[in-house]
Amino acid sequence: MTQPPLDDRHFDSDRQHWITVRVYYEDTDFTGMVYHANYLRFFERGRSDHLRDAGISHQSLLDREDPAAFTLTNVNVTYKRPAKVDDLLHIRTRYLGMDGPRIRFSQACLRDGQIVAEAEITAVMIHADGRLRRPIREVAEHLEAFVYKAK
Repeated sequence: MTQPPLDDRHFDSDRQHWITVRVYYEDTDFTGMVYHANYLRFFERGRSDHLRDAGISHQSLLDREDPAAFTLTNVNVTYKRPAKVDDLLHIRTRYLGMDGPRIRFSQACLRDGQIVAEAEITAVMIHADGRLRRPIREVAEHLEAFVYKAK
């Protein structure tokens, strides 16, 4: 399995979002395997593209009259197997919804259908100066259509 059929915004029928990442030499450590912290970069790209493809860009949040952004409050990554130079990785992002101020995501990095690393991510919305804020109602309502549909 590589990726399931996707719509024009990179979502599958379960509302999972997918991007593809190629591993470059710069992503690896001296052993030739992806350096553990770089999976966070891959997951960040997956979440950013998920939000953008769902119609919410980081720039649109900053351009508001009351600028906002997201920040992470918890990241839990489990590493299953190594990825190496030239591997083609698929980053799957599942938006799990909001729980009060918390915005929850589940992500996986897959190669040839096998999980290489997976992460549980909790984010919150902040003011542009870094202070915590309630999620913007319109954003929360808009994202509701993109909650992962578990089978």
